[in-house]
Amino acid sequence: MKRHYFILFAVCLMISVSSCNYLDTKIDTQITPEILNADYSKLANLGYAPYTYIRNGFYLMDNNIPAAMSDEAEQTASTSNVQLFNDGSWNAYNNPDNPYSYYYQGIRAANFFLENSANYKSQLAQNRDTLSDGGNQYHLDVADIGWMRGEAHILRAFFYYDLIKRYGGVPLVTKTLSLTDNLDLPRADYNTIVDFIVSEIDNYKDSLQVNWTAYAAGKDGRFTKGAALALKSRVLLYAASPLHNPNNDLSKWAAAAKAAHDVIALNKYSLSSNYQQLFLLSNSATDLEIIWSIRTGATNSMEKANYPIGTPGGNSGITPSQNLVSEYEYTATPNPANPYANRDPRLGYSIVTNNSTWNGRTIEIYPGGTDSRDNANTSRTGYYLKKFLDDNLYLIQNQTVIHNWVMFRYAEILLNYAEAMNEAYGPDQDNGYGLTARTAVNMVRNRTGVKMPAVVAANQSEMRDKIKHERMIELAFEDHRYWDLLRWKDAEVALNQPLIGIKADMNGTANFTYTAFNVENRVFVAPKMYYYPIPQTEINKSNGVLIQNQGW
Repeated sequence: MKRHYFILFAVCLMISVSSCNYLDTKIDTQITPEILNADYSKLANLGYAPYTYIRNGFYLMDNNIPAAMSDEAEQTASTSNVQLFNDGSWNAYNNPDNPYSYYYQGIRAANFFLENSANYKSQLAQNRDTLSDGGNQYHLDVADIGWMRGEAHILRAFFYYDLIKRYGGVPLVTKTLSLTDNLDLPRADYNTIVDFIVSEIDNYKDSLQVNWTAYAAGKDGRFTKGAALALKSRVLLYAASPLHNPNNDLSKWAAAAKAAHDVIALNKYSLSSNYQQLFLLSNSATDLEIIWSIRTGATNSMEKANYPIGTPGGNSGITPSQNLVSEYEYTATPNPANPYANRDPRLGYSIVTNNSTWNGRTIEIYPGGTDSRDNANTSRTGYYLKKFLDDNLYLIQNQTVIHNWVMFRYAEILLNYAEAMNEAYGPDQDNGYGLTARTAVNMVRNRTGVKMPAVVAANQSEMRDKIKHERMIELAFEDHRYWDLLRWKDAEVALNQPLIGIKADMNGTANFTYTAFNVENRVFVAPKMYYYPIPQTEINKSNGVLIQNQGW
């Protein structure tokens, strides 16, 4: 969602901005009941305001995707902020991914709208002729604000989801607080926030539009019922995972399975027939696989950041790792001279490899080639990013295309379902849903254009490994991997070993040899890094009420 709605919040009216509590951001005092009663647009702008606090995945880390936080990739620039994650030097004072106060501003925006639109029907009836044009416009405005109120509840839940996946338990704020309120609030525990999110979705899912495109295309991009249920699916999957469910309470896995099935049972979404094109142009908003995406508009920032440096205007940016590439399965006997042949097609859809065609030319990652590692600012891993990027944009002429960040899509829901069902019931029991874990994961693998063979897993443990693998491949670069490693408690292994790259050397005129090498050693300190530290500034301002996460 573009940040084109007017911002309703001013900076704290304190002597020092640094002394502001995250809960006391001042509401614009010009927004009075009289102004809100004047016309629909003023009230609607309040409803849109929480959307401006949704962070776009294309720009989460170093103004790029956050893939280099995990074992998926390396950032070309060695002085990038993500390097703090890679070498383990981030802390409560310096965290390059710290949306704590920002999300509380979004929560405040949602609370403020809900409180100031409680009597929206009578508000919209004031100072207007509700019978003009047969009352049609009045009824349309009433319906729209009603949907916005439902959306505000879900947006607030969404912000809390993004907070707890980082920090664990956080203060639960459900009203607009003023300077006369107690602002030193303790943290609610993780499960309390999960329960709150689920109750918000359960209570307000039927207050949401089902299909904005069918109703009013210009409003597409707002929360829908399907998007709210997808959020519930992800939240409950995380809550059932080992990090948050150390005693392996199977009822949590069962709840996660049901939540994913609720999305499937809508019969509204399906797998795309073109994996690569799914993330490009308008497909990333309109394809039947897309449940909810963040509209970015026409840009070329992703291409500028991630095209190879050998392409005019490119900066190499996020470069995929051999750790990830090694996970793409072979479909036939490997050929050492061309290790990228006969692989899961999603490799070629997502990653640029040596001697492949991209940007209208052959990618030359070998010594003496245009993209050789010996050249300045070329890939540090021997690969380049392809997913999300439009091929052959003329960056020197500043050509742009539509980009949308996919927040929820149907393949994720199927994999959520597969994981939760496998943990709750095993790989081949359907619990009356008519769909087993094995079938769900194979649906993703068997999509048109991918057609990977069915998984071979003899038991729950083997299926667990297959599902983890499938998430790594299917959801690559979509801001899932880091959080998956955390919730599975696999990060202390996967993120505590070297990131691997590949060196290509030409042998003759058309043959290559490939050698793996260590790009850098990665550091993950367990157990403390399984949760972000609460920003130290907030700890200091809380008068001892906020308790820091263990180890920080």
